[in-house]
Amino acid sequence: MAPGTGDNMGAALGLGIQPGDVVISLGTSGTAFALSDHCAADPTGAVAGFADATGRFLPLVCTLDAARVLSSTARMLGIALDDLGPLAREAGPGAGGLVLLPYLGGERTPNLPEAAGSLMGMRKANMHPPNFARAAVEGMLCNMADALDRLRAQDVSARRVLIIGGAAKAPVVGEIAAEILGTPVTVPQPEEYVALGAARQAAWALAGTPEPPHWPLAAARELPAPADDSPGRRIRGAYADARGMVYG
Repeated sequence: MAPGTGDNMGAALGLGIQPGDVVISLGTSGTAFALSDHCAADPTGAVAGFADATGRFLPLVCTLDAARVLSSTARMLGIALDDLGPLAREAGPGAGGLVLLPYLGGERTPNLPEAAGSLMGMRKANMHPPNFARAAVEGMLCNMADALDRLRAQDVSARRVLIIGGAAKAPVVGEIAAEILGTPVTVPQPEEYVALGAARQAAWALAGTPEPPHWPLAAARELPAPADDSPGRRIRGAYADARGMVYG
């Protein structure tokens, strides 16, 4: 008899993450989570103290707005979603000064349920589709970088970040993530990691071994931390300034 598990917990087991790994899952909503030997105790409620699928804990931060930021931007620009990444690559870091606060459906983290998306820093010189496309990717990832900071505040180590989910299929997302997060980024090949984790847990229950069975991992794209982290810091600084201007 197996104990069962949840979606993010199953993904963690399917990915075979270890302490020091943080997963950022970019589906319709976003999650950032990691393994821990200790239950999170965040008085703000931003970090949930879930159990994982192995008897340890899975501190987790959830946002409402992730991949749908990109799909909504593509729709507004009148392009296919697959064309958004190449378009964003035409813009430089910082999107020419455009900053998107990506709270398109309100937001859970930060706790802004009545918020709406805001595009800040618009000037005649930067109102071009590539900048808007890049601002959407940067805004989505800055929100997830804030989620990562909340995990770090709970003593979660983040030596490497794995990015999964629908939005991770666009190569530009991993590239900009390494820049903004300032950490090595791994983008595993798209798989059903929740289902793989459930299968691994079932095999573990059948085997009755102290540790989960070895599970082959899919190929992954490895992106090193940038040698110069100043562009990422500038992007996050502009994002924080814009959020503070609108929401205090």
